[in-house]
Amino acid sequence: MSESISAARATGTVSGEDEVVDLCRDLIRIDTSNYGDHSGPGERAAAEYVAEKLAEVGLEPQIFESHKGRASTVARIEGEDPSRPALLIHGHTDVVPANAHDWTHHPFSGEIADGCVWGRGAVDMKDMDAMTLAVVRDRLRSGRKPPRDIVLAFLADEEAGGVYGARHLVDRHPDLFEGVSEAIGEVGGFSFTVNENLRLYLVETAQKGMHWMRLTVDGTAGHGSMTNNDNAITELCEAVGRLGRHKFPVRVTKTVRSFLDELSDALGTPLDPENMEETLAKLGGIAKLIGATLQNTAAPTMLGAGYKVNVIPGQATAHVDGRFLPGYEEEFLADIDRILGPRVRREDVHADKALETTFDGALVDAMQSALKAEDPIARAVPYCLSGGTDAKSFDDLGIRCFGFAPLRLPPELDFAGMFHGVDERVPVDGLKFGVRVLDRFLDAC
Repeated sequence: MSESISAARATGTVSGEDEVVDLCRDLIRIDTSNYGDHSGPGERAAAEYVAEKLAEVGLEPQIFESHKGRASTVARIEGEDPSRPALLIHGHTDVVPANAHDWTHHPFSGEIADGCVWGRGAVDMKDMDAMTLAVVRDRLRSGRKPPRDIVLAFLADEEAGGVYGARHLVDRHPDLFEGVSEAIGEVGGFSFTVNENLRLYLVETAQKGMHWMRLTVDGTAGHGSMTNNDNAITELCEAVGRLGRHKFPVRVTKTVRSFLDELSDALGTPLDPENMEETLAKLGGIAKLIGATLQNTAAPTMLGAGYKVNVIPGQATAHVDGRFLPGYEEEFLADIDRILGPRVRREDVHADKALETTFDGALVDAMQSALKAEDPIARAVPYCLSGGTDAKSFDDLGIRCFGFAPLRLPPELDFAGMFHGVDERVPVDGLKFGVRVLDRFLDAC
């Protein structure tokens, strides 16, 4: 903890902006790597840290452990008008694994360098966890109630589909979210600088669905020196190659159309979704996030077969990360089966729905006004996320979900490349900006 923050706390003058960086660094230093098989350290330590920080300001957080070490923390803040529907603010505390040898700064050090906090989870999504904690602690210390009840959920297991986090709570403890009508979470509210007079802030109103698939081909086992026309590896690799190279057709959803229209207006030039190369070339650093929202995708990610170089195995397997646009699940699966052919057996490892909501209403107005107050050239626009979040689980409770974790970013930062990438980092100024925006947002929500 910095000396200035220690002094501020001693005099009772500490603010959310003062402590958000330290909160983010503390969370990054807690290794919550999620390998998808319970082999990691789990999220218990992070859940206890969050609970302690919330209890310090008078809340009564609850910790729910769905599997040994896989823990989530939930708390409720009473609003000025408890009769109004509540707002959920959710974030996950688990992170994808990181190999320290690949990083400039150790991924679990929370080091500050070049104006950024570095580490695994800096943008996905311990930054939002820290901003939420900072805002809530500041408001409760100063006795500022939100207009309506706020439910806080710091969740386990999002990086593996949320089975042991959000899904567990929704299925086993739905009462925690009683009266919640809307929610904000990750991968939205970040900036894209168009020019010196305009900065777009992308608010997630839709996200693709997922089919994580295991592909299996059975063949005839035999000696590696013999001719074998029923080699499972050959058959599977040919099918995976076809799938990996396939270009799915462009499908423009309502959200993507709205985003392209907004961006076209901002840039003063038409953007044609049918001309992918030209359109993406105009999107700069956010092309990675937007490009995959124009079509379904299926990315081969794992291969497995055999146990000895001179033995042809009787079976070969592959895993594929499949993502489909809202409204196009049936078309996606039909395309997959046609491409793979009859020899390949397909089964889901994890599947979840796509989501889409409209970009309107009082909550969207609150986002717009909060951003504009802190950045006069801000303009919020809707977009579709190519991945998925815990919003899929909360949607089952009838909660309308948005991605809104506000960050003002330098134009040169490859924000999309930070997600699950090497040298993940978040600007210190961005964290403080997010605290100010979230505080204004809670006043208006």
